[in-house]
Amino acid sequence: MALFLAPAPGGGDSAGQAMRDNRRVSTALPTSLPELQHRLHTAIAAAGGWLPFDRFMAMALYEPGLGYYTNALQKFGAMPASGSDFVTAPGLTPLFGQTLAQQLGEALAQTGTEEIFEFGAGTGALALQLLDALGDQVARYTIIDLSGTLRARQAQHLSAHAHKLRWIDTWPEAIEGVVVGNELLDAMPVKLLVRHKGLWHERGVVAEADGLAWADRPTPLRPPLEIEGDHDYLTEIHPQAEAFIASLAERLRAGRGGAAFLLDYGFPEAEYYHPQRHMGTLMCHHLHQADGDPLQKVGLKDITAHVNFTGIALAAQNAGLSVLGYTCQAHFLFNLGIAQRMEAAPLSERVQAARLVNEHEMGELFKVIALATHDWPAQGFARGDRSHRL
Repeated sequence: MALFLAPAPGGGDSAGQAMRDNRRVSTALPTSLPELQHRLHTAIAAAGGWLPFDRFMAMALYEPGLGYYTNALQKFGAMPASGSDFVTAPGLTPLFGQTLAQQLGEALAQTGTEEIFEFGAGTGALALQLLDALGDQVARYTIIDLSGTLRARQAQHLSAHAHKLRWIDTWPEAIEGVVVGNELLDAMPVKLLVRHKGLWHERGVVAEADGLAWADRPTPLRPPLEIEGDHDYLTEIHPQAEAFIASLAERLRAGRGGAAFLLDYGFPEAEYYHPQRHMGTLMCHHLHQADGDPLQKVGLKDITAHVNFTGIALAAQNAGLSVLGYTCQAHFLFNLGIAQRMEAAPLSERVQAARLVNEHEMGELFKVIALATHDWPAQGFARGDRSHRL
């Protein structure tokens, strides 16, 4: 869930430096959380000395009480002086949630449901904007979040709607309602694949003195598309995000029906695995600064990768859902009337809302995909639908 810093393609060290079992030592981690580092070293030893990157990323972000999203450190905020690392769209302006509510309200009516499920609700800013805007259309608002500290902050932020709220930390048996996930998929652990001298390797993490290092091993895994050329190439694949979509589809189809709207930064498959994107998309964020080394400051900074939206769409369709639409965030918000809301807003709000739709900021980098148990012409995709590009 990192925002707003437009990441240049890149992550880790260069694929050109990847060698079979070649190790590049990251600097020691004096600013990392010692207990988390100890647990990582223990996990690496238990795995035979080499931990696949997706398992490392899962621990770095979600290890109970210690991972980036489960510890008590500040994460969300507009200014680095607050100790925050990034700002999300709802934190920029309430016009984001107010506009998104137009689409969610339509989805509630189309599915005949009264509940919204939000995965990874952050500070609760989006939930507040949606609940304020949707009013009696929402009978219950369910937040699925692993962070106890964020849950407490959400409860305080949403106290005016306490009678509608519930929190859960495991999948419900069925989801009857509308799911929303803003910058959810980018924080799901990814596998790293490296092609070096024509041979594919999986990149993992090893212990090195008091720090961590990269180590690559030959693998039968491949990107979903063949990468043209013979140059060295670093990229990601997304089995956990696709498994999440399959689980989501199973729960939506187990009930009376529903829909899901997922907003995140990413590309369709042909762009994601373009030959020129040879450094991948993995990126870290700390104090509103971006860097490409996840082996430093572990537990203290966000780790993200762009979303392969083609993989998400295929996982949904294979699990029995329809793709209602796919487009950039700018088109989606314009279709839902954000321009009219901006005209009526104070200047300060218009300035922040412009960042949501400007092509060089969030407007083009961020995409929206909608999935549902049955088809209808969703308003957010009335113009500029790019489903044919997936």
